[in-house]
Amino acid sequence: MNISAIRKDYSLKTLNINELCTNPIDQFNIWFQEALASKVIEINAMTLSTIGEDGFPNGRIVLLKEVDSGFVFFTNYQSQKGRELAKNPVASLTFFWPELERQVRIKGEIEKVSSKLSDEYFFSRPKGSQIGAWTSPQSQKLKSKEELEQRLKEMEQKFETTPISRPLHWGGYRLIPSYVEFWQGRPSRLHDRVCYEEKNGAWELSILAP
Repeated sequence: MNISAIRKDYSLKTLNINELCTNPIDQFNIWFQEALASKVIEINAMTLSTIGEDGFPNGRIVLLKEVDSGFVFFTNYQSQKGRELAKNPVASLTFFWPELERQVRIKGEIEKVSSKLSDEYFFSRPKGSQIGAWTSPQSQKLKSKEELEQRLKEMEQKFETTPISRPLHWGGYRLIPSYVEFWQGRPSRLHDRVCYEEKNGAWELSILAP
């Protein structure tokens, strides 16, 4: 298998800085709606990169659940990413929508969302997912898969008679962007790239070399 020979030339769309919104969240919402219309697979899947406890970058796929003043996702606060965000509350997000030959990169500071917003999302989830949040000691090592299965049975039995509440160790984060880059694939690797940088409360737009 010749991995180096794998390549795709992009030519679907262009990206013109003069046609973009002045606010990157508004521009993201436009691209997101276009991705929805194009039926992009796993449209809200994004790579969340944090600073690992060992100092190395640490990435994983999480799901975007809301866009307001920032980009909202939910997880276990005691998970590896939760511990990393507690120590270094900064992160980056990367979206890749191959159907549109587009990528979005976002960097910024992290804050926890309100308990109200965490509750609203938690109780919108299927019951199985709610119980799963109680079941999994996320990122911790298990002696066996049976250990998790046994804990699931215990949680299912518990919540047969007890109303489910949101675990205090589970909730949402919001990434407040300070840098957003929009990338549009173009022929011969001469891709279109435009970045937004937050400076003194305003957004500055720049064209980047591919």
